[in-house]
Amino acid sequence: MLQNIIDRRLAGKNKSIGNRERFLRRYKTQVREAVQRAINGRSIRDIEKGEDITIPKRDLSEPVFHHGQGGIRDMVHPGNREYVKGDRIERPQGGQGQGSGGSEASDSGEGEDDFVFSLSKEEFMQVFFEDLALPNLVKTALAEIPEWKSQRAGYSSDGTPNNLHVVRSMRGALGRRIALGASSRREIKELEERLAALRDEQEAGDDALVHKHAAEIEDIEARLAHLYGRMKGIPYLDPIDLRYRSRIKVPVPTTKAVMFCVMDVSGSMDEQRKELSKRFFILLYLFLTRHYDKIELVFIRHHTQAQEVTEDEFFHATETGGTVVSSALVLLDEIIQARYPTNEWNLYVAQASDGDNWHHDSSRCSEILANKILPLVRYYAYVQVAQTEQNLWDEYLALTETHKQFAMRKVLEPSQIYPVFRELFKKEGVDA
Repeated sequence: MLQNIIDRRLAGKNKSIGNRERFLRRYKTQVREAVQRAINGRSIRDIEKGEDITIPKRDLSEPVFHHGQGGIRDMVHPGNREYVKGDRIERPQGGQGQGSGGSEASDSGEGEDDFVFSLSKEEFMQVFFEDLALPNLVKTALAEIPEWKSQRAGYSSDGTPNNLHVVRSMRGALGRRIALGASSRREIKELEERLAALRDEQEAGDDALVHKHAAEIEDIEARLAHLYGRMKGIPYLDPIDLRYRSRIKVPVPTTKAVMFCVMDVSGSMDEQRKELSKRFFILLYLFLTRHYDKIELVFIRHHTQAQEVTEDEFFHATETGGTVVSSALVLLDEIIQARYPTNEWNLYVAQASDGDNWHHDSSRCSEILANKILPLVRYYAYVQVAQTEQNLWDEYLALTETHKQFAMRKVLEPSQIYPVFRELFKKEGVDA
């Protein structure tokens, strides 16, 4: 059976979604390189925008068949007023007469500009994040806490009025009326034809013929009356005709995850370092909210005291103070114990700091991480926004040898944020 598939996705004027997707697939490498160049030239706050990318024309060339140079060929040149048959035509100066846009002006030749292609916001972010994923994401509590979704399951003969499918019900009613009345309509047609023939004979015949057919005509008329009554007795719409949209709930595999964002806002974190930390978390926030629908975000900022804050307060509040990193880790552990049991949630933590800490507190931080937090989390990423390796860095460095889910990197300038981010959150088997 022939099937027609119609793509009814909305498209802008003079745009072809199919051609656009085909172009992006074909020149994926060039588009990715162009997006990378665009990333290097804009701030993280402006990352979630579209981009006009330029693809060199040499990358767009396609193989073509053409006549090779040399040999004798007969050609017709319309509009020729200078040459006659047998004349030899000199080769044009400068090759084939097609320039490629040199650095100096010229009064001859033709050129071709590089191809400029506009990526939408969604396409830009898709290329930007396509090789990234949460490391070691596994399906926790898959059987214990299933998620259900409703999906269509045809039609049923019972249901609620709001699920009534009118067209399907009327189609069924029409089919029932046709089926139940088919024999009656066929008999009515035959009787009406016989009745018309008898009446024609009566008009043309004598009284004896009229008297002969009178009884038969009377029987036919009685039968027709009965059949018409029978046809009227067929209900227009019967309860058995009603059809309702049927929907059933089916279990859907689900993975729940929570990402904790921990940032140092103490006095040792100057504005440049805070800005680097904020940019890292903004990039992380864009990444998570784009790719994972079932991930919750918890923001914790700390100086000598830690507190859970909103997203806006996390990025824009100006409160500051001394440095006690363990206060954030204690609060992190309390939140995990109170709201995110590990048999139901995948836990991820990203921490940003300059590495400075009260010297008696760093060992406590290492102890809390090793004994309470790291055994519970899938991944813990620590980003230091200072070059100097202070006491906190030394304590954390020892954890990398015993806990494979703990990773730490340095970010010293904005251009390093995205490479470090890719290294921390790259997909398995994909080069950062």
